[in-house]
Amino acid sequence: MLQSFIIVLREGFESFLLVAVIFSYLRRSGQKQLSSAVYAAIIAALGISSALGYLLFQMQTGNADSVEKYFGARVAGFLGNEALREAVLGTVAIIMVASLVIYMWRTGPKLKERMEERLGAVSLKHSGWTAYAGIFLFTALTISREGMETALMLLQVRTPRLIWGALIGLAAAGSMAWAWARFGHLINVKRFFQVTGIFLLLFMVQVAIYTFHEFSEAGVLPNSEAIHAATEKFSAEGLYGQWFSVVMVAVCGVWLLGAWAIDRARFAAKKRVRLREV
Repeated sequence: MLQSFIIVLREGFESFLLVAVIFSYLRRSGQKQLSSAVYAAIIAALGISSALGYLLFQMQTGNADSVEKYFGARVAGFLGNEALREAVLGTVAIIMVASLVIYMWRTGPKLKERMEERLGAVSLKHSGWTAYAGIFLFTALTISREGMETALMLLQVRTPRLIWGALIGLAAAGSMAWAWARFGHLINVKRFFQVTGIFLLLFMVQVAIYTFHEFSEAGVLPNSEAIHAATEKFSAEGLYGQWFSVVMVAVCGVWLLGAWAIDRARFAAKKRVRLREV
């Protein structure tokens, strides 16, 4: 439940902020008439993300009939090997999520500027339906990426309370977005994305262990039986795997406490410098 809560909280809040940036740009650039393109793109992105989530769920559960309908008999046959399909989906999630988290860390401080540059390129240089289509596609691709990332990560959560965690996370993300719009100075968005990014990377470590375990169970690794036995305790239901969520929260808590202390020290140092200048 905790993992699905953090995943939806981060991705939902990020999506809210991205949409806020788009609306803010359209308002400041005098192009509010293109707002309808953003609303249409959000609806389309939700549909795309939901469809992808459904197909990935069918793949994970091994529903061969549904998968064969969309992907063909070969893929459906591959999905008959439960351990192998779990391992492949886990690998895809690790690569996609880790790369996107690292990308956000590197580009986060300049994300707003880069988005506005691209929005300007697709709206200011065009008019009419061309500008509408440009805003629509930009918004749809941006939000769909967040939805696809969320779907991949949620498929790696091994708990029957996944839905409850996701719903609470969505509500919390909406509340945070509202609070940020009304009281933005009270929320350190930079630290929020940093600590949730650390949580997701640690979660990907857990997924990597589980994926390695599933590859060994599928028999595709050398000495698969020995590896499977050695990693059993680290699987989602294993002795150590069950405590991994506690470790993730503890690491994030320690990091957040350290970041808070650093911020306080920097603020105090700046205050002393200002007093000396006076």
